[in-house]
Amino acid sequence: MSFSPCPSEPLGCSSIQEQRDRWERKRSRTARELVQTEQRYCQQLELVTTYFVEILKAKGTLKQDIRESIFSSIKAIHSVNQSLLVHLENGYFGRGLDQFCPHLHHYNTYVDNIYNARKVLGIQLKKNKAFRRFKTLQEARAEFNNLKLEDLLHLPIQRIDQYKHFLQDLAANTTPENPEFQQLSRAVTAVCEVSQRIQNNTRCHQNHLQLCRVQKLLKGRKTKVLASGRWYIREGWLKVVPPKGAEAKPKMFFLFSDMLLQAKRCSPLHPTHGDKFTGQHAFPLQDCTMDKVFGHTRSQGGLLSLTFPKAKLLLMSSNQEDLNDWYQSLSSAIRKLQSKQTVVYQRDELCRRPLHSSADSHDTPNSSGNNPSRKRNMVNSEQSEHAQTPAVQWESSAPKRMKQSDAAGESSEASASSCVIL
Repeated sequence: MSFSPCPSEPLGCSSIQEQRDRWERKRSRTARELVQTEQRYCQQLELVTTYFVEILKAKGTLKQDIRESIFSSIKAIHSVNQSLLVHLENGYFGRGLDQFCPHLHHYNTYVDNIYNARKVLGIQLKKNKAFRRFKTLQEARAEFNNLKLEDLLHLPIQRIDQYKHFLQDLAANTTPENPEFQQLSRAVTAVCEVSQRIQNNTRCHQNHLQLCRVQKLLKGRKTKVLASGRWYIREGWLKVVPPKGAEAKPKMFFLFSDMLLQAKRCSPLHPTHGDKFTGQHAFPLQDCTMDKVFGHTRSQGGLLSLTFPKAKLLLMSSNQEDLNDWYQSLSSAIRKLQSKQTVVYQRDELCRRPLHSSADSHDTPNSSGNNPSRKRNMVNSEQSEHAQTPAVQWESSAPKRMKQSDAAGESSEASASSCVIL
């Protein structure tokens, strides 16, 4: 006697219904948690707007521009989230989020200003005694529950990340037939864009801090590290192998997205610069080629050969892992920079078109083939162009100091084709 289920039995329907029930339970749990956290979030935003923004405006403790620098669009964010909370508490998640997402530009404004807000707040706490005392008194209120203003100002940044996870869970556990599915999907896309903006701003801020740190490590103002579009990659000690077989000397190298900076340690006996470095050479990566001379096997260390238009550099390390890391970092930086440069060249070539008149494109008596004087003019213009080319190349290949690029896309164009002696 067989106990296998009959095709006519609703076993498949039962399993599908169980899956739908699981989705519904997950969706209900996520929705409940979203509402609870949104209530707490709005209460905390109200602490900032009521006990800081409004009272500071009434008292005049801070000037308007300083208030706007610290609190940015947090009042508008509070107003938008209060409206969202009403919809969430009534169970209208799709409708509420659909009305909330067009106002995410307030979060974009806040995100872009957060690091400046921290800086201005720190300056005011240091210099403004009245504001420092006011902040301490407000934070001592029972409503703050030991929270500091710095913690409250960071809440909108944290909330975006929470929205991202909440909305992804809601969308994943909502069937496509549900009218709210499209609304939740659009909300996920909009919130993820703000989340990506936060990540990009964080990366830019951390990179700026690294560039400032390296700039402070270098003695004097001759070596310019801070430049728009430049990214810090890594640093470390490598031995420079001289061309005539002399002893290899260790040097400090700083690798950036567009150049390799060689520096040497200042004298430890120097009263003020004992812990700093002196920049020696700046090798642009734009026209660099690199080979791993030794170090292909699991031997101890190896040798890297970097070739520039007017310089060659042999770098040695006794640490195999460190050498491989340098090789990967340099290869990646050179490849990205040269690929970016190729795109720029292709774009320029597409923009350039030969200047021909309508008569040049037809076989007429006035064409260049039948006009000797026109041939002479073309030859003379070509010769003059070739005569001018070496001068332009020479000017760009041997600058006396590094030039700062004005944009991320121009960093590769601003780099010189040979090393800069600092």
